[in-house]
Amino acid sequence: MSKPLLDLTQLGMRFPTPNGEFIALKNVNLQIQKGEFVSLIGHSGCGKSTVLNLVAGLHLPTDGGVIVDGREVSGPGPERAVVFQNHSLLPWLTVYQNVELAVKQIAAQCSQGVNTKLWIKQQVEHYLNLIQMSHAADKKPDEISGGMKQRVGIARALALQPKVLLMDEPFGALDALTRAHLQDSLMQIQAELNNTVIMITHDVDEAVLLSDKIVMMTNGPAATIGEVLSIDLPRPRDRVALADDPSYQKYRQSVLRFLYEKQSKTSVQPKSSEQKPLDVPAQTA
Repeated sequence: MSKPLLDLTQLGMRFPTPNGEFIALKNVNLQIQKGEFVSLIGHSGCGKSTVLNLVAGLHLPTDGGVIVDGREVSGPGPERAVVFQNHSLLPWLTVYQNVELAVKQIAAQCSQGVNTKLWIKQQVEHYLNLIQMSHAADKKPDEISGGMKQRVGIARALALQPKVLLMDEPFGALDALTRAHLQDSLMQIQAELNNTVIMITHDVDEAVLLSDKIVMMTNGPAATIGEVLSIDLPRPRDRVALADDPSYQKYRQSVLRFLYEKQSKTSVQPKSSEQKPLDVPAQTA
């Protein structure tokens, strides 16, 4: 197997509290190859967001380390872009200008040998086309729907040309139909760009549909990786066809079995940053 793009080794995170040290994560070991789509799933308080923040460089681990493309993470960097549940678009800028803001951050090193202004324009238009938002380029965030805003947030992250795209429940606040459309769009984009993606989700069906691997976290404190499930379903994936696929159902049941049989809900100790219930719809077909 080739050298992993992302390597988490003995990763741990301890936080000081008035009542003593709180161990959020302990001995997290995970290797992710270039182009893999990996979902993190588990009950509230299991440290999913902490793992994502450590990979993003928003926090530095108290134990172990994170290696991205051979370099240890010591802080935020353009090779790791984050899409949060809240799109965080700048309300005074248009859709075009929000994406342009990201493109300008990498223009100096990426537009060498060509007209920089022309390169920026071409890049912004490319990513707006990719998320099918060219028609709304001149609109402000308050003039478009929640799903459209999230599309723009994804485009802005992709415009940084990151090696790793980190997504913290990017579709959690959307209605079911919009969520399904964006899941399909994300699969198409990931297939085209071959991005390495790590996504937090509470939705079992979403994890199985999108992922190459599902990383199932144990309950905290001292949360760690309980199981890693490889999803061997052919791509491109059709949600309607997969609804009756025995392999899909088997993967889904494996995740549910881990979450509800091997991890007792009564032992969950949620943190204030992770107060969302696990989303387990009967089907999302």
